[in-house]
Amino acid sequence: MAQAPQAESCGVSDEITACPHCDALTWTRIPEPGERIRCPRCGTVLRRGRRSAVDQVLALSMSVPPLMIVGLTASFLSLSGSGAYSQASVIEAAEAVATSRTWPLALVVGALIIALPVIRALALVYVLLPIRLGRPPARYATAAFRLSIELRPWAMAEVFVVGVAVALVKISGLATVTPGPAFWAFVMLAGVALAEDFVLCRRSIWDLIL
Repeated sequence: MAQAPQAESCGVSDEITACPHCDALTWTRIPEPGERIRCPRCGTVLRRGRRSAVDQVLALSMSVPPLMIVGLTASFLSLSGSGAYSQASVIEAAEAVATSRTWPLALVVGALIIALPVIRALALVYVLLPIRLGRPPARYATAAFRLSIELRPWAMAEVFVVGVAVALVKISGLATVTPGPAFWAFVMLAGVALAEDFVLCRRSIWDLIL
């Protein structure tokens, strides 16, 4: 059962926040830079006051499209063994496996590891860039930010990197495998996604655009 909010608030900017883990309701205020407000029941961080949080998230989001371009166009990996040598990009590999029966699966995988991370990054840039420039929130900023939140569980660039790494370990005994620039671009994309999760305080962004 969710904990009832306290009877009194602590300031004019207080609002009720639900803990995403235990569903406890508590009054929270806008945190100071460097401050963390935690759930009184389970200790989960509810709000963060990060210095230059908008700048950090905006920089990370703007790095996604160029990294994705490198990840799609450059060589992903090369194989050599028994006198044979081959290399391929992600697009070439997708074209090779997208037969008449497997193209729907290839389309879904492509959306999860390519399209959705880019759409999410562009949505965050759309929301945060006007704020960074000192302008009023963009039109439909709330819808764009909500979209970026809903897409996060489905943007699986980091899952793709882990799966590829496991596959490379398995085939390393059969041939010499050399990761290319595209592989490292996807590794950086996975790092960007994790860094965004760490620095992004959803409640603080809502406070800025509402």
